[in-house]
Formats: sequence, structure tokens, C-alpha cells
Amino acid sequence: MGKPNILPRTARLPRHCPRPSRRGHGRSSQPWGGNDMDTYSDDLLAVFEHLDIKDAMLVGHSTGGGKVIHFLGRHGTSRVSKAVIVGAIPPVMVLKDSNPLGLPMSVFDGFRSAMIADRAQFFLDVPTGTFFGYNLPGAKSSQGLIQSWWQQGMMCSFKSAYDCISVFSETDMTEDLKRIDIPVLILHGELDQIVPIKASALEGIKLLQKGTLKVYPGGAHALPNTAVDEVNEDLLAFLKS
Repeated sequence: MGKPNILPRTARLPRHCPRPSRRGHGRSSQPWGGNDMDTYSDDLLAVFEHLDIKDAMLVGHSTGGGKVIHFLGRHGTSRVSKAVIVGAIPPVMVLKDSNPLGLPMSVFDGFRSAMIADRAQFFLDVPTGTFFGYNLPGAKSSQGLIQSWWQQGMMCSFKSAYDCISVFSETDMTEDLKRIDIPVLILHGELDQIVPIKASALEGIKLLQKGTLKVYPGGAHALPNTAVDEVNEDLLAFLKS
């Protein structure tokens, strides 16, 4: 959720910029099952094949960044020349023996409990605080962005959004990162409270064959919304490089 503000500039490029919504989200259908990273990646492959997309630059934010990495690890890079992940979850979010920097499962159990208790309030609390970094000192909040995030959340299938918490937290993409043989740009906020940088970007960059990491000082999770101009410039520069 939280659609990035990249269309005004990418629209000027001589390229098509499709933005498929994850199943159960946005304008996609709301099937009961298939809310897992394998199926997310297979759904994206279906879009690539239907539109016969080639030489693409894939861009994904948060869980969407995980989908980009798993897609490339699962289906290869024959149709993709570059990839960008922003505030993304790889390698893996949850705390475990092989991931001592991860977040404890109690954090994600709290998300699930909050959704079940009061879904509408949950979808207000997240953007009001940590998602956009509005709880950080000196942050200037946007009621429009908060309401937009709430609307997107309430449009989702409850089942899909609930299941996505497990996808977001427990999918391990370590091996996917190792397999990718194309350039990958990682953009991550220094103060990301949703996907803390230590267990994600700072670990993921070590596993990529052709990775580049840019850290946004003081940046929050929703960089495509809170650092619009800089993210746009970084995306376009990477595309043209």
C-alpha cells in the first residue's frame, strides 16, 4: 500500500510503466488463497507473459520489493535488465537463529491482533505514526496521505491483508538475492521503523552480485511518498545508466 508518486516523471519516458496491484489489493481480484510470495511472483510472471514485457526495470516497495527479489530468484532475469527495491523486506524480517537482527514474532502478532480487533483503526494508526515517519521529531504529517493509506487498506481483502503479514515477516529471500545476476539498486531510509535497515538493506546488499545501496539520511519507510523528488531522480538515473 501507499502508491509511490513516480508516474509524473516516468510518464515522460519512452517506456510503458505498468503497475500491477498484488492479489487482494488495489483493483486486483480478491481470491481466498494464494496469499504467499510464490504466488505473488507467479502472478507477476503472468503479467509479464500476457504483455510480453522484456528488458524491464522492476521497482518494488516494502513487500513489493520482496516480490521483485523473489520473482527474480524464482523465474530468472531473462525479461528484466535492472531492479530497484525501496524500503524492502529482503533478506527476511523475523527474528530467528539465522537472523539475529530481525524483529521478534510478537511484533507481527501485534499487527494481526490489531487487525482483528479494529481493522479500520489499525489502518489509521500505521500511517499516522511509523509508516510515513510522522512520529519522528520534526516530521510534518499529511492528512491526505494518511487518508489515502487508510482507503487503500480498507479496499483490500481482509484475508489477503491478514495473510500478507506472514508473507511480509517470514519469507526468507536469502537464496533469491544470491541468484540475481543483474544490477539491483537498494534505496532505504535510515530511520525506517517498518523495515529496520540493519536486518534488511544492510544485510541484503552483502548477498547481491551487482548491488548498489543508497541510504536516505533520516528517511522513513515510505520514501516514494516522503522523498518524492529524490526517489524519482534516483530511479531515472538508474534506468538511464
